[in-house]
Order: sequence, then structure tokens, then C-alpha cells
Amino acid sequence: MRLTYNEIAAHLGQSALESDLELTVAVTDSREAAPGALFVCIPGSRVDGHDFVPAAVSLGASAILASRALPDAGVPVLLVEDTVKALGSIAALWRDKTRAKVVGVTGTAGKTTLKEVLAQVLSVRGKTAKNALNNNNQIGMPRAMLATDGDEDFWVMEAGISHEGDMEELASVLRPDIGLILNVGAGHTEGLGKKGVAWHKSRLLANLAPGGIGLVCADYPDLVRDARATGAELQFFSATGRAVQYRASYAGPAPAAESVPAAESATPGTTDAPDDRRGLYHLWLDGTRCVVTAPFRGEYGAENVIAVAAVAHLLGLSNAEIAQGLAQSSLPVQRFNQTRVGQWLLIDDTYNANPLSMRRMLDAAAERAAGRLFVPVLGEMLELGSQAAEEHEALGRHLADLKPAAIFWKGGHGENIRAGLTCGGYTGPWFEVYDAAAFASEWAQLVQGAFAANKTGGVMLFKGSRGNRLECLLQTLTGPEAVRG
Repeated sequence: MRLTYNEIAAHLGQSALESDLELTVAVTDSREAAPGALFVCIPGSRVDGHDFVPAAVSLGASAILASRALPDAGVPVLLVEDTVKALGSIAALWRDKTRAKVVGVTGTAGKTTLKEVLAQVLSVRGKTAKNALNNNNQIGMPRAMLATDGDEDFWVMEAGISHEGDMEELASVLRPDIGLILNVGAGHTEGLGKKGVAWHKSRLLANLAPGGIGLVCADYPDLVRDARATGAELQFFSATGRAVQYRASYAGPAPAAESVPAAESATPGTTDAPDDRRGLYHLWLDGTRCVVTAPFRGEYGAENVIAVAAVAHLLGLSNAEIAQGLAQSSLPVQRFNQTRVGQWLLIDDTYNANPLSMRRMLDAAAERAAGRLFVPVLGEMLELGSQAAEEHEALGRHLADLKPAAIFWKGGHGENIRAGLTCGGYTGPWFEVYDAAAFASEWAQLVQGAFAANKTGGVMLFKGSRGNRLECLLQTLTGPEAVRG
């Protein structure tokens, strides 16, 4: 950002300084303070940012945003009632000064991946800024906005919600030119109340910039209904063949060549060796057709690919630029990242989970197994509130349909998973583990026992809500002491 203290003071209704000063970044961690920084004091349940003002000032912080008086701060202090809301207000002030086209991204499953890939595609055309990974709440998103230079062509900002009112707060700060809702499903339902996920996500569209457009997946009827109720100008995309402006379908694994050339030149079957990590997708972009390679492989990727392509198309990128951007883009860490260990393909999707993302990643991983052993290593889906038991039982039924060779489970609601598995007719091995050591022990016994005759390996998917830390289980198979299957 490039805002002066007096600009911010006027915006917040504070007194000006006689000698103004320029502020270039907002930080909430005193260790990140430097000359030009506005240190924002965030009171938390364990620590209070106000206690770290001396540390921030010692590192050169130029001004403080606080909710209590700091007479001995040593630098100018902006005193407000709520520092988090004031941080958002400052970000909104900076947003008004940027020339960037602003894209707001939300959804239940895959929104961080979508945001990361979209930013890479838009970078083909111009300078692009984004919020890092999932820094998407009322602190992370405004900080990301204020970390921009102001000369970007595009901003891609993810908005994540957990409670009622969250989206209204985020969207009123961001006021996107394009508001993108990727999908809706059960996620954070514990805090969202009775209006439903689709209604809360649609609040993004009620806060568009003047002339802004809502871009919505047409494959979710409740989302379409609630999006239309906002009165926003809408365009739609689909991964299931609906007759809308933007559509995509999966065309198979990508050729193993280093890159697929122009949009129209990629066709399935051009090589005998498919790329393990990338897929081909047919796109229809408001009347034009192209085939692209993207960092997804499987049906689930069609929704992400068409959402990215639709935004890029609306922002003026050509089909060739879209194809180039998708061909050279990559997925963020812990999002369907793949590692080969011996004959086994290990899929790391450990960052988070909800019912929608669980089903999609399970289907994609089972497809990758293609007749070989399929072993899901899963963790409890958190923050589902009263829907938790029902959703876990439904997941068990879905798992049974995929006919896994064995299942590992970590966390609560194991009994609901088992009930769903029984209902679905699954009678295979089930292991409930509580830490990495228990997992490693059970896996070793399985490899040396029931899987001893297996010579072709298989696919293991590691996925669960963040609190399960399933990456610790995955690491037991990738280190030097790992048991090989």
C-alpha cells in the first residue's frame, strides 16, 4: 500500500499529524515490523497485540492501530474501537485507489486451489496479486490487500467464512469486479446458522463493485436461486453439461510432453505415456471452444478449470493465453500433491476437508488406482455441528462404493463411518489410529500380511480436516525408515 497517516486518519475520523508520514504495509506480527509499517494490535484469546507495541516500534514501525490508549508508544497511534474492523476499512480505502480488476473467490471446496491457479493464469496477461494460501478471513484478506503495490492489473482474493456475517464483512471491504462462487456444500455449518451455505456465500454478490459481475456455478440449484435473489448481474459456468455461457468436461490424462501447445492443438491420445499429474479438458467459452491441459487430473478438475477460464475470459484473456496459463500452472502444497514411493502413489490432500471435498478427492484417487489397491487414510471432518454424524455416515456409504482395499481413520465419528461402511456392504480391513506411530505399525503389519502378495502397489489418499494433521501420517511413508509396500 501507499497511504499516508493523514489519509488513514481522515478515513477513520481521527486527528491529522502536522508532519504527515507514508505507510507502506500493515502487519499484525511485531516481528514483521519495519520502517513504513502500520502495526495493528489484534487482541486474541492467548496474546494481545497491544503488549507487543514496544517490540514493533523497536523494529521501526511507523504508526500503531490500537483499541486502547498507548501514551508511551513513541510513534503516532490511531485509536479505534475495533482494530480488526478498522483494518478492513483501511483495506477498503486502498482498494478504491487501485486500478486493478479485483476478483473475489469463495466456495466450499477447492477455493484456495482455484485462487492460486487463477492468479497464475492471469499473470500471463499482467501483474497479479493474491492472498497467500488461505489467509482469507477478516485479518488475512485485508492484510493481503494492503500488501499490494497498487500497480497490479489484477487482484485475486479468497474470502473464507465460518460464521454468520463473515461474508458481508469481507465482501464490503473487497467489493470485487467479479465475484466468483465455485460451489456450495456442507462446510463450517456449525457457525453458519439456518440460512444455509449458499445464502451466506451469495452475500459476496450483494457487495460487487459498480458494474461488477457475479460468476456462479450452475450445477448447484440452491446457489443459483440465492445468487439470483441478490439482483446482481450474473454469468454461469458448469462442469455437468448445463447449457450456460461457460462449460467444461474432462477429456482424459494429458500427454507426457513437457507442455501442450496452443489451445486448439491438444488432443487426447497423442502419446502412449500419460502425465500422472495433469489432465486434458474441453472448454466452451461463451461461444468458442478449446482444449487445455491443467494441473488437475479427473472429473473433479473440470469445475476448477472452467471457473478459472471463465474469469480469465471475462477479463479479456484470449483462449491461447488461458491455455498457456493453465499449462504452466501448478497446485499449492497439500492439495492433491502426488509422490511415488516404490509401487505406491501417495496423494497428499491433507490441508483440510469437508463432505464435498472428501467425496471429490476420494473419487479422483480411486480413479487413479484403476484396478490396483486403493487405501484411503482419512480424518474427521470438523466444524459440521449438528450435521456431523449424518455427514460422516454418508461418507462411509460413499467409501464402501469405492471398494477400498483397506481404510485408516483418525479422529472422531469413526462409529458413524463404520455404520455407513456396513450399510454399503464393506467388510475389508479397518484401522482406527490415533497418531503417526500407530499408523506406521498398522501399515507395516498390513504390508507384511494381507498385502504381502501385492506386486503392483496402489494409491493411498491422505485427507482430513486440518486438526487431524494427517501429513504426520504421510511422513511415516516417505522417510528413510518407511515401510515399503
